Amino acid sequence: MLLRRLFHCNSAQNFLGRFCFSGVGNYSLYTSQAATSLQHACETATDANRVYADYANVNWDELAFGLIPTDYMYIMNYSQDEKFSQGELHRYGNVELSPSAGVLNYGQGLFEGLKTYRKEDGRLLLFRPEQNALRMQMGAERMCMPAPSTDQFVNTVKQTVLANRRWVPPPGKGSLYVRPLLIGSGPILGLAPAPEYTFLIYASPVGNYFKEGMAPLNLLVEHDYHRATPGGTGGVKTISNYAPVLKAQTLAKKKGYSDVIFLDSVNKRNLEEVSSCNIFVVKDSVISTPSLDGTILAGITRKSIIEIASEYGYQVEERPVPVEELLDADEVFCTGTAVVVAPVGSITYHGKKVEYEIGGKSISRQLYSALTSIQMGLAEDKMGWTVVID
Repeated sequence: MLLRRLFHCNSAQNFLGRFCFSGVGNYSLYTSQAATSLQHACETATDANRVYADYANVNWDELAFGLIPTDYMYIMNYSQDEKFSQGELHRYGNVELSPSAGVLNYGQGLFEGLKTYRKEDGRLLLFRPEQNALRMQMGAERMCMPAPSTDQFVNTVKQTVLANRRWVPPPGKGSLYVRPLLIGSGPILGLAPAPEYTFLIYASPVGNYFKEGMAPLNLLVEHDYHRATPGGTGGVKTISNYAPVLKAQTLAKKKGYSDVIFLDSVNKRNLEEVSSCNIFVVKDSVISTPSLDGTILAGITRKSIIEIASEYGYQVEERPVPVEELLDADEVFCTGTAVVVAPVGSITYHGKKVEYEIGGKSISRQLYSALTSIQMGLAEDKMGWTVVID
């Protein structure tokens, strides 16, 4: 069903996905309907007087990191003849794929993740969405896929967020996690790039990624399984990178650990990543993180933390980090869109458990506060990282 229909504000019609003009070529989206009600009343929107959607019926105080279906998703298709067509908002729901779709048979797919925060004044903030667009383009080149332009990516993310505005948590209660997907949706039998592609975006309100919340993580160094290999796809956000970590992660969680740290597959000595986030090691106020060598994902939170830490005067080193450095570290923490900045309370390596002191004056806490203050609009964004959606 086509949702991207525009009506003048004096119209008395009810419709799905309400758009009201606020000037020539400029409109604002409102989605105040309940999940079972599609009645809308169009009202004039101006910069000084806007009608925002009510909050969805969610217990924001109990919000975890899990899927809560929202109102709308965005779908844009690509064919060799039409390239990326003009996309449309659709009600959130199942999608139809051929059994021979490239993504189902050969894993030709990428995904991104970014968050939207609500400010006290009601405005919504995205954090560095153009970086997600560029990373998807890099991954698409590696996976022989077309990719939306940066403008297409950012604009469609904005439309998806606005359509699901009532699902953005209140300030300080969480964020709206936005998941763009790029998949080979066209049918293909022989091993080859798919003939057609779909760019899809959905969203879900989320809280903390780890069940520990802000409590320190307990990590296990993994010896038998590896996340990526040189020359492979570890450096891009392809869907095929994530299922291989599940075995090690599941075994570790059964033993009571939060997650696992993967080592390089060649020497089995250098740190690479935790299952879904980058890792940092602190010693004598020097912050070290594994260098990007093709097997480690170029995390956007990782990049931001490096820049913030440098601004704060810390020495930051991107280099191979031997696992033994964990044994003598002052502090260890993880970064990622989902986890933000998560302190590590302990690591276990060859049966030896090393604990770290975590306090209010830790470097990870300082960097977490600096980053989230920018993301939530609580501090001046001197970096120019946030994008206001209104």
